[in-house]
Amino acid sequence: MSTQPEKILLTGVTGLVGARLLPRLIEAGHNCRILVRHAKDAPAGVPAVVGDLFNPAALAEAVQDVSTVIHLAAVFRTPDTDLIWKSNLEGTRGLLAAVKAHAPTARFIMASTSNVYRNDQGHPGREADAVTPPQAYPASKVAAEKEVRESGLNWVVLRFPFVYGDGDGHLEDLPKYAVAGKWHPAMRMSTIHHRDIATGMQLALTGKLDGRIVNIADDAPTTIYELAQLVGKPLDASAEPLANPWYLMSDASLARSLGFEPVVRTVYQAAQEKIM
Repeated sequence: MSTQPEKILLTGVTGLVGARLLPRLIEAGHNCRILVRHAKDAPAGVPAVVGDLFNPAALAEAVQDVSTVIHLAAVFRTPDTDLIWKSNLEGTRGLLAAVKAHAPTARFIMASTSNVYRNDQGHPGREADAVTPPQAYPASKVAAEKEVRESGLNWVVLRFPFVYGDGDGHLEDLPKYAVAGKWHPAMRMSTIHHRDIATGMQLALTGKLDGRIVNIADDAPTTIYELAQLVGKPLDASAEPLANPWYLMSDASLARSLGFEPVVRTVYQAAQEKIM
């Protein structure tokens, strides 16, 4: 998927997603600038602004003359709910303020999560569903999405399910999350490979997703049991009835209708191509 080269600011480039998206955007020919807390975190040859989401001067410098902001920075797995809300909501507000003041024509693309969807609904999560998650991380993301939608900027929100691939170790950690969450092994989960986070971002850069919240997911939600087997950490089997069968599944039909086509269609394909 191709688009004209963009001048992009990325936040969160040291994270699971950002560290793998940045080189793909550069390879696609985009002119990328990054916001990092420490100069040592910047990859060689990538223009960097040192600062954080709570430093207005750094943000003003970071957004100068950019055509797109890709906002990935977020806090997720921590018991510190105050930090989650500060980073994910207040940090987004600060970045939005800088973009409105210094790059008001830029497209603002925010990465969000399919964890916003209820665990007891009767279908895979859809973009139009009412979302009121009780946990701090998805709740803070819902609040940040609202700030983005009401910002007056040209915006896109991409909701990603479980992200894996490129040796990130995330899928290998899934069995411990399943045990801690007491997930039924027959529960299916939507997934997305890092390659197709880039596919989704490239589509967003074309303008086809402007003004929309869009679920981005691959073609085959897979059972927790199978995923654990794939990473060599099998879970106990169970024939008990499965409650809440749609939890952790995303309806990605809107993305397909707008032109999204995953390169890595299933986790089994990733395993076969040795890109787990």
